[in-house]
Amino acid sequence: MTVDSNVSSRINLMRIVLISGIVFVHIPFDVKSSPFNGTYGAFDWFRVFLTEALFRVGVPCLSAISGYLLFRGGLENFSYLKTVRTKSQTVLLPFLIWNGAFFLAILAALALGIGDGYVPDPWHASARELLTHLFGIEDFPVNVPLYFLRDLFVCILISPLLALLISRVPLITLTALLVVALVPELPLYIVLKRSILFSFSLGIYVGLYNIDLKALDRFAPVGIALLLASSALLATAIYLAGPQVPDWIQLLRNTLAIAGALGFWLLSAPLIKTQIGQRLSKTGSLSFWIFCAHYPILILLWIVWGKSGIDTYPIFFVLSLALLFPFLAVSNAACRRVAPRLYAILTGGRTKKPTDRTPSAGTIRPELVSQQR
Repeated sequence: MTVDSNVSSRINLMRIVLISGIVFVHIPFDVKSSPFNGTYGAFDWFRVFLTEALFRVGVPCLSAISGYLLFRGGLENFSYLKTVRTKSQTVLLPFLIWNGAFFLAILAALALGIGDGYVPDPWHASARELLTHLFGIEDFPVNVPLYFLRDLFVCILISPLLALLISRVPLITLTALLVVALVPELPLYIVLKRSILFSFSLGIYVGLYNIDLKALDRFAPVGIALLLASSALLATAIYLAGPQVPDWIQLLRNTLAIAGALGFWLLSAPLIKTQIGQRLSKTGSLSFWIFCAHYPILILLWIVWGKSGIDTYPIFFVLSLALLFPFLAVSNAACRRVAPRLYAILTGGRTKKPTDRTPSAGTIRPELVSQQR
């Protein structure tokens, strides 16, 4: 089964847009610079809009794309052993390397008296806490966004069961997983973020039943407007009630995180027709590099900022982004050019440069588009 070239380009576009949005979610702040203090007025609201509403859609949307690409060829073309073997190299191994490297960097920094209070302290952690720091057993790993790769790999391990249930009782399966994803404070244990399991399963449904991904494109303006309006309303509710929000607001946030994925997909329809959309869709493995590397760099910038003595948080917010994205783009290109074998390992084999040719099912792998909090 081939993948429509428009759909393929839009998937690549969504990867870089949503992963860049995830960066906003992880920009550090402390109690003194919390947006819920209202110190900076409209700027604080805008931070909440980006980090607590709009870009919370990133993980569910990318999870759905992963499930779709994994089963777009149907159950008959799915090889479990081959998939697990491949994903161990493209999802699990990058998780272990990037998270392990940051773990070692934290150990070294703390030993030198740097970073105390900014990062977890493995030196005084229990064995159980160390396992979580390294592997995300019970909570986020030290490189926080990489919990997504951890959860994605779990979803891949149980994907045959999910696909079987969806092929036989799709409504019951998806409804049950949706309830689990939406209800606040309902632990699931096997995944850290419950929305990933539902969205991944929804992607399986779309792939197995060959749902037309462009069927709603004509409603793109309405979908985009609803996404922005609902994100603004949710951000206002969170801003007024935060930092501890009641369960009904948390329920709305969970709902928007899942439903908003459709809005972002509809956004990709007009955006892919623009020059910038086309360029972003051809950034290739840069999105995965940004995903894995951005959090440690943000923490480093936050530590340096803490030593500067400057208290105007908006300056840090803007400056961190201005430094981060160019650095990630340059380091990505440099590593790819100077150490291609290392680059291939760090990106899970995501080294093929995008082309304008219509890709086949064998050309685009699910992990290429699966890339948070």
